[in-house]
Amino acid sequence: MNILLVEDDAALARALQKALRHEGFSVNHVDCGRDAIDSVASALPDMVVLDLGLPDMDGLAVLKQLRNDRQTLPVLILTAREGVNDKVVGLDGGADDYLSKPFEMDELLARLRVLARRLSTSTSSEITYGAVTLDTASHEICVDEHSIACSRREYMLLKALMENAGRIQTREALESKLYGWGEEVASNTIEVHISHLRKKLPDGFIQTVRGVGYTINNKPLR
Repeated sequence: MNILLVEDDAALARALQKALRHEGFSVNHVDCGRDAIDSVASALPDMVVLDLGLPDMDGLAVLKQLRNDRQTLPVLILTAREGVNDKVVGLDGGADDYLSKPFEMDELLARLRVLARRLSTSTSSEITYGAVTLDTASHEICVDEHSIACSRREYMLLKALMENAGRIQTREALESKLYGWGEEVASNTIEVHISHLRKKLPDGFIQTVRGVGYTINNKPLR
């Protein structure tokens, strides 16, 4: 699951990225509001952790823009503002949860797990195309009802493709879902993951659109 972290405190951002990745999340980090809006527009994350005290614009303005563009995107607010009214404004503005600084990392992780469970239970947790089924709740991938072993990033890559079946995903968009900003990514990393997945999936399930990216064109069975 990919999280966009919007936090201008460099030390806190580093600590959050380390904790979130240890928990199994993929993290992209930006330190200003405009970059957050642009990032969501170019590569939609699963959730956003949003600081309100940003250097270029107020976090509530960022939240408003995100809600205008993506009404159902889960957003957890982080802020040093302690007033009850600030919390009310944030929640009424569209935030799904609100955590005041300073906070315990375990509490933040617990709140994000709750949001993740809401995502997985809001609709069926299974995505099925052709003979392939991916379960977002158990992180299990099955081919013809037989479970196959995949690495965490292979799972995330296949999930990104299956969630966008019929739409081409560029290599850059897929990298943004698998890796956080600042992580070193070899030029052929996505190709290597695709190659490994193809050995485990039916022939032709993942299709290459030369010079653009990858797609799944299979029609869902259910």
